[in-house]
Amino acid sequence: AAGSPVSKPDPAPPRSSPILTLEAGTDVETEESLADIAWHEIHNAYRTRRILTGTLGGLEQTDSGKTVAVADYKGFRIVIPLKEMVMGYQNNLTGDEYTAMIVRQHKLLSRMLGAEIDFVILGIDSKSRSVVASRREAMMRKRQLFYFSPDANGEYRVREGRVVQARVIVVADKSIRVEIFGVECSIMARNLAWDWIGDAHDRFAVGDQILVRVTEVNKTSQEEMSVHADVKSITENTSREALKRCRVQSKYAGRVTDVHKGIVYVRLSNGVNAVAHSCYDRRTPGKKDDVSFVVTKLDEERSIAVGIITRIIRQNL
Repeated sequence: AAGSPVSKPDPAPPRSSPILTLEAGTDVETEESLADIAWHEIHNAYRTRRILTGTLGGLEQTDSGKTVAVADYKGFRIVIPLKEMVMGYQNNLTGDEYTAMIVRQHKLLSRMLGAEIDFVILGIDSKSRSVVASRREAMMRKRQLFYFSPDANGEYRVREGRVVQARVIVVADKSIRVEIFGVECSIMARNLAWDWIGDAHDRFAVGDQILVRVTEVNKTSQEEMSVHADVKSITENTSREALKRCRVQSKYAGRVTDVHKGIVYVRLSNGVNAVAHSCYDRRTPGKKDDVSFVVTKLDEERSIAVGIITRIIRQNL
């Protein structure tokens, strides 16, 4: 009709330009697209039963009072029930025994926060993008492959004497706990290095990947098996060479690594392991104290210096 307004077509939506990157020809993924890719990986892993690797990020209590571990996989929250998180979970316990087991497992898992763990996805909810998984199943499958299935040469992949890569999952003062292809194993400080270690935290952290030598494998079944390993045999023993840098009746600075049954263990600044049976300082030497040490004897058989602490330079209070 005459005089009626002419309707204009809707403006075309702005064309989505690719992200302009600093380097020509490179692609930058948005957080949303990265999340979509990761979710696709999770979906495929659920379908194919493939093992994924994430980081243990938390421990939570559900509304029903159950403990669950929470792992992170590329920004996605992976929930692992306690019985699917640890080996040796005992379903038949009740009362105080059950409570004690839960407390023990909770304490261990608290120290594992930040550790790298494997898991197999048990279920997913695409709508909420939530995931439930099992670390235990992943560990069992790794045990089968690396300890019970011979390779092309007819040998087991993890065997006594072999150097393998391990994950550090717990660090304490006097030991570390590692996972070696589905089997957990504690390594005491004396097997971590040739020199005396006062605190394993000074050298190891949860999440580290280290080389260990497998010294023993005991296996009755996939469920019942244990592994022993050490770190120091991989490295060269320099203790004997270091001892040549010491002179009897000479004085050296050192740091106390341990005190046990009246014997003080000292790491001298020149790299020598030393023991003192007496101390001239009126104060009692303690762990991590800096001390002045006089060598009275060189024990070449044990590659250590024996002597006396003349004074405590600085106490670690």
